Formats: sequence, structure tokens, C-alpha cells
Amino acid sequence: MSADSALWLNEADVASLIDLREAIDAIEHGLRLEARGEACNMAKTHVAWGGGNTLHAIGALFSDAGVAGTKTWVHAAGGATPLLILFDSQTGALRAVIEAFALGQLRTGGISGVATRWLARDDADELAIIGTSKQALAQVAAVAAVRSLRRVRVFSPHPAHRAEFVAHVHAELDLVAVPAASIAEAVAGAPIITLVTRATAPFLTAAMVARGCHLNAVGAITPERAEFASDILPRCTVVAADSVSAAQTLSREFMDYFNTGDWSRVAPLSSIVAEQRERPRDADLTLFKAMGMGIADLALGIEVYDRARRANVGRHIAQPRRAQPRLH
Repeated sequence: MSADSALWLNEADVASLIDLREAIDAIEHGLRLEARGEACNMAKTHVAWGGGNTLHAIGALFSDAGVAGTKTWVHAAGGATPLLILFDSQTGALRAVIEAFALGQLRTGGISGVATRWLARDDADELAIIGTSKQALAQVAAVAAVRSLRRVRVFSPHPAHRAEFVAHVHAELDLVAVPAASIAEAVAGAPIITLVTRATAPFLTAAMVARGCHLNAVGAITPERAEFASDILPRCTVVAADSVSAAQTLSREFMDYFNTGDWSRVAPLSSIVAEQRERPRDADLTLFKAMGMGIADLALGIEVYDRARRANVGRHIAQPRRAQPRLH
């Protein structure tokens, strides 16, 4: 690729270059780099305004790869258009602009796949998914990539959405899926539960969750949102987050409990992966809180970018002209 050009990769390019199983492995590699101090996150930031609209920015540096990047998006009533931008960390030159909706689904599903790989029971064969949004199918696929699922239980407050999602799971993932009439029915006895909603009040309580369960909490990533009640946390043998610092400032569920407790109980997922800490045999519950972090996005972005260069995929765009600073 010419030094004075960069790549624009669209959604179709991303989908053609990497699949979910490969994304899980790429994210796990990025987490190992984080644990070794070779990757670091930019602090996640967001601003919210009327009607639940939000602007987000996350980023990371991969020092050995020589790449820094940031992803930004607005989530509004009309949807979102996320972009991941990769820069050369030594020269500041633009390397790529990657349309990041598909990549974001791979990242959000993939990070749950990593957590489930390490924290769910080996024999866990049933998933309860609460929420049927655009992220939900990737969540099911990610769990299915690391555990052999015999059935998926589906709950949404809208019966039509439940039925439609059940059909998608069967058609696109070839998994048995059944609708549940309530959250309690969906999660009863389930060994894996994934929450992927935009709920503003907790709906999952400790009494609803069976011993031995692993819980992925994915949907509530800003302080006005919450999915699970505080009484779940005392039962957790392992509590992990992709970004502990983001959970400390943006997760109402964690702030309500740990701001008067012991934050050292919250382990970075990177430490679990790097130390190969599998689920304790006598664990009651394990919980993974996904906040979204730049390392996961950048790990995928670098992998996709490298594959695109090798396969000559993407559209070349001119480097923006960089003005020289005035020194006097």
C-alpha cells in the first residue's frame, strides 16, 4: 500500500474478512497483550442528551504493532453509524477508516465469547438470552462458538419480537430456540444467561438465577441503565469486567454496589485470560460485565486491516494533508 494512502473498509469488507470464531481469538490475543502491558485503553467517555441519545468514544494503543485507534459513534433513535479509525502511532499518519457496525457486533459478541469460554461450566449447554436487539444474535452465536448449546431460550417483552428472534436463531445459527413468556421462565435453571437490553431498571434478581450459572451483562453501559439487581453480586465467586475503570465510572450496577464495597473483587478479563484462570469448581455464580473497550475494538481492527492489505480489499483514500505547526 502506498505510504501516502489509507484504506477505507466498509461493512461488507469487514464481514468478508473475519468471522466470529476468529474474532473471539483476536480479542483474546488483545487481552493477553493488555495483561503484558503491550496494549492500553483510552478512558471511555460519553455524553447523553434527551430521549436516550448518547455520543461515545473509546480507543487504545497497541505499542508493538505501532497502531493507535479510536472508535466513535452516536446512538440515537435512528440508529448508529460507528467508525473505527486507525493511525500509525509513530508518525500519526492515517492507516484506515473502518465502518464498524459489523465489527462492533463481532467485538460485543466476541468479548462475551471469551468470558464464557473461561467462566461458564464446561458442560453448560443451554443459554437464556434476554433482549432481541441487533446485538442479540451475535451474543447467541458467540456463546455457541465456545459451548455446545442444545437449546436457546428467548425473552423479549414483545411476543412478536420473541417469535422473530427464535426463527432467526434457527435459520442463521441452526440452533434449537424457544420463546419464554417471562424473564423468570427464560432463566430458570439456565447455566448461561446473557442480558443485552436497554433497560433503565434492574429486572434480574438473585432469586431467579440457579447455582452454577454464568452471567454475561452486556446492555447497560451508561449510568442511566441497569439490568441486574445488586443482590446478584454477593453470590458471585468471580466478577470480571472488560474494563474495570469504565465500570467504575459508567456502570450503575457496579457503582451502586462496589462504591461502598471492595472494587478489588472485580477482575479485569485480561488477567483471567492471561493467567488461564478457569471457573472454580465450587463457584455459585460467575459474572462478566461488558462495558466496551478500545483494546477489543482495536484488536479486531488491526486483524481486519492486516487481512485487507494481504487480500487487496478496501478502497484506497488519500492521506489528509497535515499542516505544519507555526513556531513563531
